[in-house]
Amino acid sequence: MIVPAKILTVKEFCESKFKQKGSIFIGQVYPVVQEKQAEEILVSVRKKYHDATHHCYAYRVYAKEEKYSDDGEPSGTAGVRILNAIHHLDLYNVLLISIRYFGGVKLGVGPLGKAYYYSALQTLEKAKKIEKLLQNKLKIIFDYSLSGKVHNLLNLHNAKIIQTRFEDKPAILFLIEPKRQGHFANAVKELSKGSARLEVLEEHLFI
Repeated sequence: MIVPAKILTVKEFCESKFKQKGSIFIGQVYPVVQEKQAEEILVSVRKKYHDATHHCYAYRVYAKEEKYSDDGEPSGTAGVRILNAIHHLDLYNVLLISIRYFGGVKLGVGPLGKAYYYSALQTLEKAKKIEKLLQNKLKIIFDYSLSGKVHNLLNLHNAKIIQTRFEDKPAILFLIEPKRQGHFANAVKELSKGSARLEVLEEHLFI
C-alpha cells in the first residue's frame, strides 16, 4: 500500500446538534490515532449520554482500522452513513458519533439515513481541519565529538528533535520524513565513519 506524505484530520473535538420530527441528533467528532483510543472514547460517551436511544458511530484510523455501528438502528441507516461522511471529506484519524434521542415519531428508513448523514456531515464541516505529515521516529547515538555535526545534519534534513539524552554517549530522539530517512542514514554513516548508531523506533506516524 502506498502511504501518503500527509493526511487531513480534525484539529480538536467538535459538536453539532439538530432536531428532526422530535428526535435530537448530537454529532461529535474526536481526533484519534488508534482503535483503542476510539473505543475508550465510545465507552465514555455511552456513559455520559446513558439516557440516549442510540449511540451510532464510525471511525477511520489510517492504515489500521475502519469500523462503524448502527447501534440498534435499522441496518444501513446510521453507521455506514456516518462513515460515508468521513470518506466524503477524505478524513483520517477521526471518531465520529451521532447520539440520538428518539422523539416519538419514526422517520422511516430513507429519512433516517439522511438524518444520520446530515448529523455527521454537519459536524465534520463545522470542525477545524489540519494536515498532518507522515513521519518516522528515530534515535541516533553518537560520540560527543560529533554533537555539532549531528545537529547540523538534523537541521539539514528538516528533522524535529523530540528529546536529547546524555548517558554514556549522547542520544537524540527525532522525527523525520520517510523520504529523507535514507539520505540521512547515509550521511550519518559517512559523517561518523560508522561509529554512530541509528535506530528506527516507530514508522508511519502522522504528526
